[in-house]
Amino acid sequence: MSESVCHKCNEVITKRIITALGKTWHPEHFACKDCNTPIEEATFNIQDGEPVCSKCFLKNYSGTCHGCKQPILERTIKALGQTWHEDCFVCGGPCQKPLVGTSFYERDGRAYCKTDFEELFAARCAGCAKPITENAIVALNSKWHRDCFKCKKCANPITASIFAVEENKPVCTECSA
Repeated sequence: MSESVCHKCNEVITKRIITALGKTWHPEHFACKDCNTPIEEATFNIQDGEPVCSKCFLKNYSGTCHGCKQPILERTIKALGQTWHEDCFVCGGPCQKPLVGTSFYERDGRAYCKTDFEELFAARCAGCAKPITENAIVALNSKWHRDCFKCKKCANPITASIFAVEENKPVCTECSA
């Protein structure tokens, strides 16, 4: 049987032994690579193939969540030039829905779902006041949904480029005559 040699001091281990990361250590030599404090917990972190205590890992290696400002110890989301916990990467609008694994829109450094982005930032139709998300008609210094650009009097869609205006609303040529 071959003798085990301590990874840190290179001496033969004759009593208690710690085996981790494919190496062997004297218990007092299984220590954090940063602060050199012996690691006694059953779980530990690894950095550059060496053990790191939880305190040093939090201080030196874990990212901080842009949302909650707490250390990230599990899966990290990278978006908008920041790191996030999965649960913290949510829509910046009223719905607050999780955005992990979905497409999102960005405005002023915040992420938004499609619905909230359109509701908060899309141009509004001069006819119905709802967000315009497709092509718009630009007339009378406003934007309109194609279906909303209709005659103020008869409510028929105005398709001609010539129309009259009453109270800043379009009127078809038939009704204006």
